[in-house]
Amino acid sequence: MSTCVFIQIRCKPGTTYIVAENIALREIHSELYSTSGEYDLLMKLYIPKGEDVGVFINDNLLDIEGIERSLTTMTFKVF
Repeated sequence: MSTCVFIQIRCKPGTTYIVAENIALREIHSELYSTSGEYDLLMKLYIPKGEDVGVFINDNLLDIEGIERSLTTMTFKVF
């Protein structure tokens, strides 16, 4: 079973839509939303079984230009 994580992404000013487009082009997310508050985007992502969560996120997401910071929330059980 894959691991579901939620990632909040803070973008450099003026880059949110460019970052969102680059994420969408990679087709790694389940859902991607623009948000208000401390972070600009909220992404739901399923990490493939057997993959290291940190390595997967670093290799597939955090190299996108314009991402300033991220906060990953791991999930455990669906109710």
